[in-house]
Amino acid sequence: MSLGTVGFGISVFHQPVIFLVVPAWGIDAQDVPAIGSWHLPGLNDASDLVPTAALARHRLDRRFVDADRSNPLGTMPPPSAPAAVELAGLRKRFGDKVAVDNLWLTVPRGSFFGLVGPNGAGKTTTLRMLTGLLRPDGGLVRVAGADVWPDPTLAKVRLGLVPDGLTVFERLTGAEMLVYAGLLRGLPEDEAQSRSRGLLDALGLADDADALIVDYSHGMRKKVVLASALIHRPDVLVLDEPFEGIDPVSSAAIRDVLHRYRDHGGTVLFSSHVMEVVERLCDHVAIIAQGRILASGPLGSLPAGRLEDVFLHVVGGRGATDTDLSWLERGSA
Repeated sequence: MSLGTVGFGISVFHQPVIFLVVPAWGIDAQDVPAIGSWHLPGLNDASDLVPTAALARHRLDRRFVDADRSNPLGTMPPPSAPAAVELAGLRKRFGDKVAVDNLWLTVPRGSFFGLVGPNGAGKTTTLRMLTGLLRPDGGLVRVAGADVWPDPTLAKVRLGLVPDGLTVFERLTGAEMLVYAGLLRGLPEDEAQSRSRGLLDALGLADDADALIVDYSHGMRKKVVLASALIHRPDVLVLDEPFEGIDPVSSAAIRDVLHRYRDHGGTVLFSSHVMEVVERLCDHVAIIAQGRILASGPLGSLPAGRLEDVFLHVVGGRGATDTDLSWLERGSA
């Protein structure tokens, strides 16, 4: 089935973008690769399809990524469009293992952006480099207009982070932890206390505010870490698998706070491998595998419930379906 006209343009980092002009969405299994207005970095090999002037500009800007080997992190060129997060040519290797491989990504301001991929795809490594916890081997990172590696202090002022591994001061109470986080972020003590009370109440922790964190459940710890990341009202909030191991009540409280933050101008970037969570929360999605962004775009350009189909097609499907497992079908002996 023909879906429409295909055209090409240039993304914010001047890489090829495919635009599929369709009269109406109607996707069956063979049409899954057709993703309207999604950025497909894999089209880089089709450079002859990109307008000559735009291609020249793309090559010109790529010099900022690799030009100075003595300072591979360099200085990023000015943004060409409003963006909360910009990653350009990001690379990271651990020994012989390439964890992130020339990754390009733009996260629009005010978006709820999901970074999805299988285990080992490079999600956590990418987020650690984005937040200044891990130095890239090459490439550039900008958060809310601040270059993370040339100016990490300014970038971290504009960031909030909920990491995958929850490291907290267990001998502080929940309230003490939040006030401490606020003071570290430069808030006056009375403001830190006021914000602490509001966050604890919103996240359902008010009754346990004076309990030691060592006695908190996993869900309670995740909520207090989220509150610590939000207390200075960052421009960008980064969360690594925020709903992993969370009960439905805690999950609902976290979602409510995140939506309130985003609805008032904040940007949320979170990683996950759970498609249902991403579809419920996000308005933009990027699919990552083997350290590369394979596709990215607005979730609204896909029919409801089809993200998993696109994900499986782009990443590589369900594995070896021809393997002989007939013994599973025989029932008990």
